[in-house]
Amino acid sequence: MFNNILTHFGLTPAQYTVQPFGSGLINHTWKISTDDGQPRYILQQINTAVFKQPEDIALNIGNLGAYLQKHSPNYLFAGALPDSNGTYLYVDDKKRYFRLFPFIARSHSVDMVHSPEQAFEAARQFARFTRLLSGFDTSLLKITIPQFHDLSLRYRQFTGALANGNKLRIRDASVLIDYLQQQRHLVETYEQVKKDPGFRVRVIHHDTKISNVLFDPQKKGLCVIDLDTVMPGYFISDVGDMMRTYLSPVSEEEKDFLQIQVREAFFTAIAQGYLGELSNELTPVEKQHFVYAGQFMIYMQALRFLTDHLNDDVYYGARYDGHNLIRAQNQAILLQQYNEKERSFNQIISTI
Repeated sequence: MFNNILTHFGLTPAQYTVQPFGSGLINHTWKISTDDGQPRYILQQINTAVFKQPEDIALNIGNLGAYLQKHSPNYLFAGALPDSNGTYLYVDDKKRYFRLFPFIARSHSVDMVHSPEQAFEAARQFARFTRLLSGFDTSLLKITIPQFHDLSLRYRQFTGALANGNKLRIRDASVLIDYLQQQRHLVETYEQVKKDPGFRVRVIHHDTKISNVLFDPQKKGLCVIDLDTVMPGYFISDVGDMMRTYLSPVSEEEKDFLQIQVREAFFTAIAQGYLGELSNELTPVEKQHFVYAGQFMIYMQALRFLTDHLNDDVYYGARYDGHNLIRAQNQAILLQQYNEKERSFNQIISTI
């Protein structure tokens, strides 16, 4: 398999070794190194179960890269490499889609946020990406995952699961269901966001986990990577995803709920990093909803996990019985703790 792919991109297979790379859960990724062990390229197979139209991803990244090359040529853009025909995808006889990236030397990524400094650098990079593309026509971007961060849709799916899901699981999760229903005002706020002209549609990454940022040896941010989910959207998607994944020292997989906490220093770091780059771009009403961004994303993920649990784990699957219920409870506790700090967080934003 690899010989044909490497040859397609103009590489001599005998001169390279291929090894699995990274911790991503969606696409398969490999590191391509020379005989002396030096990594040169990253090869990735696109998961077509998630991304139904891989050509749309290639088109998006190509258009974004061309825009940045013209308007911000010094920006380190982690785009795919073209083949000899100028196309960015290799499709094998099994209809599997592959693309090749340059390996960025002296860079590294991390899987968990361990310090406010990391949170600051990551937030700055995601904001910088959006800022540099502020003049890009978002209508040129293809939607690679339809309604990905549509909170109204996620709530409708939740109510559908309450009507048609596993009755035993619905009964056993009644306390959690009641709590999430009480937070429905967050959906109503999202409906207002969509109608408010003060909320601008921007180029948004949509997957701002810390592993999608490259750092240099001095632990400074270099650029953002994994651009498959870059689509038109609202800034609350990126900020909210950072709040959800950076504020707590543990992930949604944690079963010991006592370990879940919301760290104010990390919130401050995200706000300073993001607003330091985008403060002049965001409208007054967007800034007023900066804290809401965290509620928006944490709540949505809690809904999605519980919905899947009530539907017998048909979307995420489950590694053990009750896996998605644990995830949903985890996120609900995170949301509860976040809400308790809402006034404090708004004060932080006002000072910034």
